[in-house]
Amino acid sequence: MRMGRGVLAAALMLGALPAAAQEAACPAGEPLSAEADHRRMMDTLGIEALRPGRNGMDPDAPNAANYDEAASNPYPRLPPLLVDEEGEAVGAEDWGKRREELIALFDREIYGRVPEDVPPVHWVVISEEAAEIGGIPALIRTYEGRVDNSACPGIEVTLDLTLTLPAEAEGPVPAVLSLVFRLPPGVELPEGMRPQGPSATERVLSRGWAHAELVPTSVQPDRGDGLSRGIIGLANRGRPRTQDQWGALRAWAWGASRALDALEAAPAVDGDRVAIEGLSRYGKAVLVAMAYDTRFAAGFSGSSGEGGGSLYRRDNGETLENLASSGEYHWMAGNFLRYAGPLGWDDLPVDAHGLIALSAPRPLFVGTGSADQGDAWVDPRGIFLAARAASPVWTLLGEEGVADILYKGAGTEDLGGTLAFRQHGGGHTNGPNWEAFLDFAERHFAD
Repeated sequence: MRMGRGVLAAALMLGALPAAAQEAACPAGEPLSAEADHRRMMDTLGIEALRPGRNGMDPDAPNAANYDEAASNPYPRLPPLLVDEEGEAVGAEDWGKRREELIALFDREIYGRVPEDVPPVHWVVISEEAAEIGGIPALIRTYEGRVDNSACPGIEVTLDLTLTLPAEAEGPVPAVLSLVFRLPPGVELPEGMRPQGPSATERVLSRGWAHAELVPTSVQPDRGDGLSRGIIGLANRGRPRTQDQWGALRAWAWGASRALDALEAAPAVDGDRVAIEGLSRYGKAVLVAMAYDTRFAAGFSGSSGEGGGSLYRRDNGETLENLASSGEYHWMAGNFLRYAGPLGWDDLPVDAHGLIALSAPRPLFVGTGSADQGDAWVDPRGIFLAARAASPVWTLLGEEGVADILYKGAGTEDLGGTLAFRQHGGGHTNGPNWEAFLDFAERHFAD
């Protein structure tokens, strides 16, 4: 029996396809390897070869990472933020239109477009228990975000979210949503990334706030051979991405928005005062989430590096070419690969200062560790320069950005505005910046 397109679409929505038709609509089989899918995307774009990324492990390699500031393109010429696509100066009343232009560029060239028909998420509380954390009575609530997979039953996506509430709070409280790494049993973080002192949950609870933790890899696997699975694979019904569709960073940001849906529905949480926090690749995802979802009241992005807060137009630590490699391309839209092949960084219509600016005028705390303590790969200076270059947008909208101060390495900070920068003296961790961020957020939440 042949099905017309309308009948097929209706059957997919209802999950009522016969088994054979369902298999055709959502093909099974082994996913492509990251290398094979990377090559497929290059072929789609007509790219024969990409420039190699930097080697951050071997200082004697021919493509060893550069940490010499003089050779880093220290004074890059950045695309203007406050000039629109018609070449007109942007005033405060025009920022909404300019913001849409920037979002469209990031959609197409950097992070990828989210399909219009992404399946909905149904949140379920699967456990609740009382606890004492850092001497504070607490309630730990575990959620599952079950994504509707009736159109493709072979792909299951279940978002992993935990919410820890101060048990004795009176009325709804602010919350911090952290994007967290969930390590397999027996695996430990490298020493420089291990938490020092109180945990993030203890610190947040001590302010009388709630702390939520989302595991982004429950939304989308962090690997190229996972693109036919997770929310990207489910939305595509198991098929490979097109060149302008979303990568993992945009998918993780989408997952953060769905977690915010759950937090807004929790009576104990003040949904208008939810901040989002993350480190490293999840620091990148924080900036993407802030850019695309203005419901987040504040952001704390730590050591986000290339693809996050560090300028693409610099050759220091990780570079644009690393992001386009088969090990990291899955974070980005396929179109991004062009900038490591036939095109270069100066062809990018946007840069990281534009991503940071999309948080304006909301409070955003941008942090890094110290280069000599293990955080050189993320180019802390490049992150500082991007924050400073984004600051005029906060000024335009009546807020205060990062002051026009000189970068001095570890200890550089400006916490006085609504856009803040702080480089702590430790390594690749948010730990030493947590208290400074909570003071910053508390000040703005009280306004």
